[in-house]
Amino acid sequence: MTNTSHASATRRRQSTLVPNLIVIVLFAALLLFFIVPVIWLLLAPTKTANELIHDNPLSFGSLANLGAAWRHLITFQDHALLVWLRNSAVYSIGALVVTLATSVPAGYALALTKFRGRKTLLVITLVVMIMPTATLVLPIFLELNQFGLIGTIWSVILPFSFYPFGVYLVYIYFATTLPREILAAARIDGCSEWQLFTRIALPLAKPVAALVAFFSFVGNWNNFFLPYLVLPNSDQFPIQVGLNQLLSSTPSFNPVAGAGLNITSPELALAIIIAIVPVLVLFLFSQRALVSGMLAGATKG
Repeated sequence: MTNTSHASATRRRQSTLVPNLIVIVLFAALLLFFIVPVIWLLLAPTKTANELIHDNPLSFGSLANLGAAWRHLITFQDHALLVWLRNSAVYSIGALVVTLATSVPAGYALALTKFRGRKTLLVITLVVMIMPTATLVLPIFLELNQFGLIGTIWSVILPFSFYPFGVYLVYIYFATTLPREILAAARIDGCSEWQLFTRIALPLAKPVAALVAFFSFVGNWNNFFLPYLVLPNSDQFPIQVGLNQLLSSTPSFNPVAGAGLNITSPELALAIIIAIVPVLVLFLFSQRALVSGMLAGATKG
């Protein structure tokens, strides 16, 4: 009896060993697939263009090479990189302010007020939310052109501010967490709808507002296609469009660019890292607010 039980336990361990080993191998492969390129990107600015090709891909170059890459990158086209970063900050923050000023009241209205066409408006919000962003670029471009906004700051900020996903997040939050009894009691005490929103709903919406702000800022910062279409001048570009210009100015990626340009692959890698840093810093300093916002609608208050 004991031998039979021991043999059965051994077979069970053997039967689970192979699936577990497969999972570990797959996980390790995925980890290498995503981590190795990041490590290569972080190490690339420490090398020269020649070392980047011929040396060990994951070897460290030198701080002197990093400093040289920084100096060459900053002086490219009269400090264009700093201009692009400033433009991205202006576009992203400006659109973020408008997004919060519209998404929070809109989500509140859809969740807690009754008006004609409310369900239709909610359905339209959901449909637009799931549509690929590229499908809206052409009609937005034609609309901006009709109002003469092409090439202005508003040609970027206004489309960025159109954020149906933020409206839906706020709608879900208010629909699942804000007790109706509080609103009913406030109405009995004589509060108007505006007072209900500003004194009760808005202070309670800080977690979801932080979540909307984060997603909106990251989406605006990383947006490439629309600014590429509506901004004609280099000094108006955000950082993502600027990276495309850097790429086209790098002879190793664009042979027709000419060898006289001073942008090399290590400098391009450094520019990519610089473009990522603001979003990374925002994520690191807003983790608590993000977790709070994501969990806010998990349970009904």
